[in-house]
Amino acid sequence: MSPSPLVAPAHEASSGRDAGAVSLRGVSKSFGAVAAVRDLDLDVRAGEFLSMLGPSGSGKTTVLRMIAGFEDATEGTISLGGVDVTRVPPHARQVNTVFQDYALFPHLTIEENVGYGLRVRGERRAARRERVVTALEQVRLAHVASRLPHQLSGGQRQRIALARALILRPQVLLLDEPLGALDKQLREQMQIELKQIQREVGITFVFVTHDQEEALTLSDRVAVFNGGRIEQIGTPREVYELPRTEFVARFLGLSNVLPPDVAERVAGSRAALSVRPERVRIVSPGEHSHPGETTLAGTVAEIVYTGPTTRYLVDVEEGLQIIAERPNAHHPAATESLARGTEVRVAWQADHAARLP
Repeated sequence: MSPSPLVAPAHEASSGRDAGAVSLRGVSKSFGAVAAVRDLDLDVRAGEFLSMLGPSGSGKTTVLRMIAGFEDATEGTISLGGVDVTRVPPHARQVNTVFQDYALFPHLTIEENVGYGLRVRGERRAARRERVVTALEQVRLAHVASRLPHQLSGGQRQRIALARALILRPQVLLLDEPLGALDKQLREQMQIELKQIQREVGITFVFVTHDQEEALTLSDRVAVFNGGRIEQIGTPREVYELPRTEFVARFLGLSNVLPPDVAERVAGSRAALSVRPERVRIVSPGEHSHPGETTLAGTVAEIVYTGPTTRYLVDVEEGLQIIAERPNAHHPAATESLARGTEVRVAWQADHAARLP
């Protein structure tokens, strides 16, 4: 007999509905006088990896908890696969949640941990074991089935928590900063593995994070939260390259924001402009700018070596500071050609500047 799939085929799971989709309409959540979420509309597509990104207090975790049923919406409706679940208790919703705290049972083996939910449901031992084996193979940890949680690394325990959630075949998997406890190198490795697993199982992932790089790396789309609202939602490239608000421009990585008066004077734009540091070119003394470039004269105030790049902070004539970033493509032993105090110009192509309404 072939192993049963980790996630049920779409026709089984959906029963004719768009089972992976989440829909929020006019959802608000208040805690006393504090409005955590304000009149929110959000559609999560079936099978996509959506990240909810924002600073602490922006409302993203509250939204995740309302989808899970751990918090009740003050106003609005929440639907899963076209079914209104606004007042449905958490255990009756076809969702599972993975938290930063793995919450594995320390006295149970990995096999027993992963199969625990099936055991509670009363599934027979033989069928349960078959699905556990498949789940562990899915997260590439079949070889640790007989170990205890304390015998695994942090990254392995996180993958076990993921397998335990996926084995129950949810319509939607909710992830609340699950990689936050890992060190940087392991976190980056887990980002790649998590995306690969999501593609293989093909179900909807809704991921909460405050890490901009993590959201850009993992997501099909990113919803940027601020003050209980979504400031912008789009593909990673859209929200990074074409921010619609100053908050999005500044929160998603480094950005140079020219206020409207400066933007109009140097670029003829009545709106503020956002230019990413990697789009800014340093024009050294004696060099010429390129046709179609916007340029500003300034003085190098600081030079920051980051490893892959070198970052230049340039005080420009309008009293602003512009950040330019160069890849370190030169020989490792090469010395820095610019110095603090050097008079330079910063330049960028006009179509590399995003207008901020």
